[in-house]
Amino acid sequence: MSEASLPDDGQMQVIHEEDLFVVVVKRSGFLSVPGRGPEKLDSVAHRIRMAYSGCIEQPAVHRLDMDTSGLLVVARTAEAHRHLSIQFQNRNTAKRYIALLEGVLPELPSEGQIELPFRLDIDNRPYQIYDEVHGKMGVTHWRRLGTEVLAEVGAVTRIEFRPITGRTHQLRVHAAHEKGLGTPIVGDPLYGNGDVPGKLKLHACELSFDHPQTGERLTFHAEPDF
Repeated sequence: MSEASLPDDGQMQVIHEEDLFVVVVKRSGFLSVPGRGPEKLDSVAHRIRMAYSGCIEQPAVHRLDMDTSGLLVVARTAEAHRHLSIQFQNRNTAKRYIALLEGVLPELPSEGQIELPFRLDIDNRPYQIYDEVHGKMGVTHWRRLGTEVLAEVGAVTRIEFRPITGRTHQLRVHAAHEKGLGTPIVGDPLYGNGDVPGKLKLHACELSFDHPQTGERLTFHAEPDF
């Protein structure tokens, strides 16, 4: 089947499709993979599996938080899934995100690298907490792009993130924690004020990986709507 078989409700958009994989842009508030229970079945992975004949049972190669929008690559075959998964595991992929942070960050330094160990708070899932002893290191390069004003929240700072590691909630923790940038992402219901329900201002705008068959380096872009 083709992209036309997918629901046209704005939750996701296919921007590239071929026999081995598809690349989609996910909307904030939509699941990357199914959650627990039938009410959480609808997701990028489920829709791709239903829309493309012969798609594997578990097509997700990586995921974005439900509140994060942006680019995802989804495998259609077992061989493509294996090849792409290894790339993510070995950090052969490259990802770039755009975020709006609450308030105004100082102009200097204008960029830097955050290295923070953190782990799941088992008493408050899925919240992640800083832990120098038991946490696993997350590494993110950041760059200040400028400041602007949002009608809902006032002054904000636009940031580019390039994660080196791919930990759960990594960019959200690195933005909000005092040992990171000390400023939560706008609309973050876990690490910030959540003033914009269902609309975290964090978007995966660029994704690069090697084609699972030809080895050609592919790069996809999707600008944020904020």
